[in-house]
Amino acid sequence: MAEVLFYHLTESTLEEALPGLLEKSVERGWRAVVQTGTEERRDALDVHLWTFRDDAFIAHATDREPFPDEQAVLLTTSHDNMNGAQIRFLVDGAEPPDLSVYARAVFIFDGHDAMQLEAARGHWKLMKTHGHSVTYWQQTPERRWERKA
Repeated sequence: MAEVLFYHLTESTLEEALPGLLEKSVERGWRAVVQTGTEERRDALDVHLWTFRDDAFIAHATDREPFPDEQAVLLTTSHDNMNGAQIRFLVDGAEPPDLSVYARAVFIFDGHDAMQLEAARGHWKLMKTHGHSVTYWQQTPERRWERKA
């Protein structure tokens, strides 16, 4: 079973929070897949990860490019694990695939979006029902993650 984390964004946007989480995953030697709810969001994150800081970028590809299996970070709308990722990030209410093949899964949701909050609640219940180890993290005013459950 996967370790499943729910990250509740209250102080920053997905674009601000995701790059740091991806950097930490890659530093651990993990491959990561980011599943978005729409192709438009996937494409926007694709551009953002190349330009999010003046002094850094996250090397990645999308599922529409050749050789997805060679990517350390892959952006997708699919349930497939095309790059053999150990960690899966689910954003914008993306519907999860079977997460038992991952070491970790991370649901990131916007605390100011009622639909994302409701989707996260549903995913929480489903993940607990499936026997995953589930934790809930919320941002502090300093934008740090604090475990709440």
